[in-house]
Amino acid sequence: MLEELASTFPILSCILFLPVIGGVVLWLFDDEDMVRTSALTIALLELALSVFVLLRFIPESAAMQFSEHVPWIPALGVSYHLAVDGISVLFVGLTAFLSVLVIIYSWDTVRHQVKLYMMALLALETTTMGVFLSLDLILFFVFWELMLIPSYFLIKLWGGGAQRHYAALKFVLYTLLGSVFMLVGIALLDINYHQWATLRHMEPTYSFDLLDLLSVPIPLSQQILIFWLLFLGFAFKAPVFPFHTWLPDALLEGPIGMAVVLAGLKLGTFGFIRFSIPLLPDASKSQTVVTVLMVLGLAAILYGAIMALIQQDFRRLLAFSSISHLGFVVIGLFALNFQGLQGSLLTMINLGFSTAGLFFVAGFLYSRQQSTQLGSFGGMAKQTPVLASFFLFIGLASIGLPGTNGFVGEFLILMGTFKANWLYGGIAVTGVIFSAAYFLWYYERSMLGPLGKAVKDSISDLHPREVLIAAALSVMILWIGLYPSPFLRMMNGSVQALVDRLERGTVASIEPKQPVRVD
Repeated sequence: MLEELASTFPILSCILFLPVIGGVVLWLFDDEDMVRTSALTIALLELALSVFVLLRFIPESAAMQFSEHVPWIPALGVSYHLAVDGISVLFVGLTAFLSVLVIIYSWDTVRHQVKLYMMALLALETTTMGVFLSLDLILFFVFWELMLIPSYFLIKLWGGGAQRHYAALKFVLYTLLGSVFMLVGIALLDINYHQWATLRHMEPTYSFDLLDLLSVPIPLSQQILIFWLLFLGFAFKAPVFPFHTWLPDALLEGPIGMAVVLAGLKLGTFGFIRFSIPLLPDASKSQTVVTVLMVLGLAAILYGAIMALIQQDFRRLLAFSSISHLGFVVIGLFALNFQGLQGSLLTMINLGFSTAGLFFVAGFLYSRQQSTQLGSFGGMAKQTPVLASFFLFIGLASIGLPGTNGFVGEFLILMGTFKANWLYGGIAVTGVIFSAAYFLWYYERSMLGPLGKAVKDSISDLHPREVLIAAALSVMILWIGLYPSPFLRMMNGSVQALVDRLERGTVASIEPKQPVRVD
């Protein structure tokens, strides 16, 4: 049974719309310092609300908590339905946390059209929150598509590369292509619900609500068709290998703030665990689907790591590193056991700290050398010891050093993968070795050894705002690495419910119509 726990105060709506309303308010200010201060205040308030939700969240529970459910387009079965559970609640906190850090980073680094930039960032935060909070598939799809608008302009207007216009357009077109298939899959889910509800004279006869759709059986052949349609939508956005070609361009050409969001928030793989696997359990565990997804995941691990190993530009290295890490997430998800699903979910959160942290480091390097090419560095640890220390620590977290967040997630994924298939697990382990190789290769050449000829004599170490960003990320990395229990407890109930659903098959006992109030 999946309960809905409703709150007397619509806190999720506040979290959802606060950034975009704040962005509109920014339009009233002309002073750039006022714009920056106001944007940071809004982001901090958003973070405070998100932390409140995390603190009031009931761990070990599979219930949809803080539920808000209002009919939107009743004739079509579309509703405004927001809620969080163990699968989504940590992403809400992560989104708010990264938004604060991006605004702090952008304080001095963005000097062109500051007001519009901050408005675009806040709009992106709202649309991202909408993806994580929505339980109605049409509402989810609306926010999924609206994300493209601020993303496009962030890359196009504030990107630093010569090919930023091409990168922005490529990102939008790839995502839109995937969205077409996903929308067809959503429509088929609704049609199946309509047929089932009509035969039983139930009301409503149309619904896009996740909880309603979970209660309806879907024939296996139809499940498989819908799975691949949804897969294309999520795979292009993730991106899953081989649909990844837009990512290196977007991460290289776009601003650091946009790169942090794209690399740190795994929206595509969230879609798998939020919708594809629970709605289509029989298709998800079919041999063909599992084999294909495992092969794609393992290919991503090895391809991303090998490509990262040969890169001379740090941001391109991080782009391929992100593809490799995403491969681990995919194989964990489709191990389809508790350890694999839990590890994938935790790794998605971890990447928001480690991979996003490395993109912040890339920004620190660029601001000092106006380049992230390896030839522009060498021996910098002598002149920037604080930067080099944070670079090393966050990098070691990204390759899974014990005691850091990366180790916990990857260990659970490998445990789940070995449990599902020892051959897949054995291949995945090689990716860990490659990950260590490409990071240590770049770090040794950029930070150690003799001082590079291209390194400026006047290069400075991290200033206070940069130290704040690096320290905040380091605290989270150590917290999850040394004491992951609070994070695992939050997701355990929902992950176990998902595993149970996979074992039972397509129909679950759901009672979404009787919300329980939680003050």
